[in-house]
Amino acid sequence: MRQILVIGIGTGNPEHVTIQAIRALNTVDVVFVLDKGGDKADLVALRREICERYIEERPYRIVEAQDPERNRNPADYGVAVEDWHSARAALYEAMIARELPEDGTGAFLVWGDPSLYDSTLRIIDRIVARGRLAFEYRVIPGITSIQALAASHRIALNRIGAPVQITTGRQIAGGLSAEADTTVVMLDGDPTFAQLDPELTIYWGAYLGSDDEITLSGRLGDVAAEIRRIRAEARARHGWIMDIYLLRKPAD
Repeated sequence: MRQILVIGIGTGNPEHVTIQAIRALNTVDVVFVLDKGGDKADLVALRREICERYIEERPYRIVEAQDPERNRNPADYGVAVEDWHSARAALYEAMIARELPEDGTGAFLVWGDPSLYDSTLRIIDRIVARGRLAFEYRVIPGITSIQALAASHRIALNRIGAPVQITTGRQIAGGLSAEADTTVVMLDGDPTFAQLDPELTIYWGAYLGSDDEITLSGRLGDVAAEIRRIRAEARARHGWIMDIYLLRKPAD
C-alpha cells in the first residue's frame, strides 16, 4: 500500500529538521511540493535544499504542482477556506495517484509543524474520507514558529502557572481574551495593534530561523509603529513575509 509522510521541517533553518524527519526522508520515493508563485519561490527552494542535504540513501523525485488560488478577501471566510481545501484535496489525490507507485512512499514537507495552523492533515483526511485512493499516512513533528520565536527572544512561553492562548490576527480584531496572560498571534496579514492595550509587551519575529530573521520587542505603545515599518519594508524586499508575535500582559 502507498505510504504518505507529513513531515514538519521547522521555520526556515535546515538544521531545524529532526533526526526522526531525516530518517523518514530517507524512506521517500517522491516529495510533493506546491508552488505558490514567484514571490514565494524561496519556500520551494528551501524544501529542495532540505532534500538535497539529507536524503542520501535512495533515489527520489520532487513533484511540483501549482497551488490552487485562494480568495484572500472573501465575503464568507469559512466558505472560501472550504473551497480552497476542497481544491487542494482534489489536487493532492491526483498527484498521489499519478506519481506514486502503489508500493511507494511519498512525503509532504510542512513549514513548522503539521499540527499548528496548517491545512495538510485536514486535506489528507478529506482524501481518506472519499475512499477513492488507498494509502496509510503518519506524521513527523517539527519545530514551530512559536518555539523559534521564544528561543530567539530568550523567553519562556508562559509565566509561572499562567495560561497561554494561541490565535490568529482575525480573532483578536476585537481585543485579547481576558483570561490569557500570554497571547501568541499567528497569520496576521496586517497587524495594526490599535485595538490593543499599549502597556502590553510584544515579542515579534519574522523569517524566524532563517538568515533573514528579524526580531523586535518592547512596550507595544513604543514599538508598534516600528514593527509595522520594518514589516512593510521586509515584505517589499522579499515579496512575502512570515511573522508571528507574542503579547504579554503587564506583571502584577
